[in-house]
Amino acid sequence: MELLKRLTDEHGAPGFEYKIRQIMQEELQKTGADILTDRLGSIFGKKEGSSSQVKVMLAGHMDEVGFMVSEITKEGYLRFVPLGGWWSQVLLSQRLTIITEKKQFTGVVGSKPPHILQPEERNTVYPMREMFIDVGAKSKEQVKSWGIKVGDPIVPICPFEMMPDNDTVLAKAIDNRIGCWLAIEVLKALKEQDHPNTVYSGATVQEEVGLRGATTSPYLVDPDVAFALDVGVAEDAPNANPNKAKLGHGPLITFLDSSMIPNIKLRNFVIETAEENNIPYQVDVMLGGGTDGGKFHLHKQGVPTIVIGAATRYIHSHTSMVSKQDLENGVKLLTAIIKKLDEETYKSFIQ
Repeated sequence: MELLKRLTDEHGAPGFEYKIRQIMQEELQKTGADILTDRLGSIFGKKEGSSSQVKVMLAGHMDEVGFMVSEITKEGYLRFVPLGGWWSQVLLSQRLTIITEKKQFTGVVGSKPPHILQPEERNTVYPMREMFIDVGAKSKEQVKSWGIKVGDPIVPICPFEMMPDNDTVLAKAIDNRIGCWLAIEVLKALKEQDHPNTVYSGATVQEEVGLRGATTSPYLVDPDVAFALDVGVAEDAPNANPNKAKLGHGPLITFLDSSMIPNIKLRNFVIETAEENNIPYQVDVMLGGGTDGGKFHLHKQGVPTIVIGAATRYIHSHTSMVSKQDLENGVKLLTAIIKKLDEETYKSFIQ
């Protein structure tokens, strides 16, 4: 899990993914892959198999939900705006990192203390527009002297940790550094193996703010088949629906989300491959979010696309959890799929 630790501990808000891109490039190069990038910053490693007739795209996304400094008050507090989807209730009193050109600063999300809230305020979610970040400054001038500026990115603080079961990973940015991890690990698994296609494995930028890298990167790869590698929602809390996704029960295959219905023949091929190889899997059907697959499948005349990832707890917050076992089985599943995905199989998806 050393690579996942490195990916999650590093910072990469939407539009500021350069540190993650550096890790991706280093790791993809270790597999012997040729490196390709688009002009927004998405990056892929290309590995040729025994045929160039089918181009397979695997893509996580490098960005994590974060914030941007929008104002510095005269008292020395920071106002901020979200980069990605945040529920205001998860923010209060949380620690954050403000990233400037030369240094990083720790801040705390502040608001009115509960002692002075009006009764009607206590019973509502405190709005983000009234929150601020306290960096321990005494004035606007002091903040500026430290090098903090409007436009600087902000990310949560949550160091990587393996929980006592030696399977559950606790970290920030699991959405979607697991997609980056999967993309790298699949190329590593394929390094000495043959496959009847050409694989482009990597990650996009700015998914959390509108699937932007997913719009440009297919022009770089021009894929025949695409796999979006992303998280899904784990619903295994107390009193949760027992039929929903859980940590440790296998990689998650998405049958429906707000951005895409996957190619049905590709979906069935993925399920058959999992069952043939005795790889556990789970199914996700949820309209509460979308992925880069929403753009991939609409590229040019259409691209058979599906989302494969892992059930994750507490996404779009400071902290999240995922199963190491689910990630490892995700690599096994994707590798098995690629080794079977020849031209005849691809043509069956589009007939």
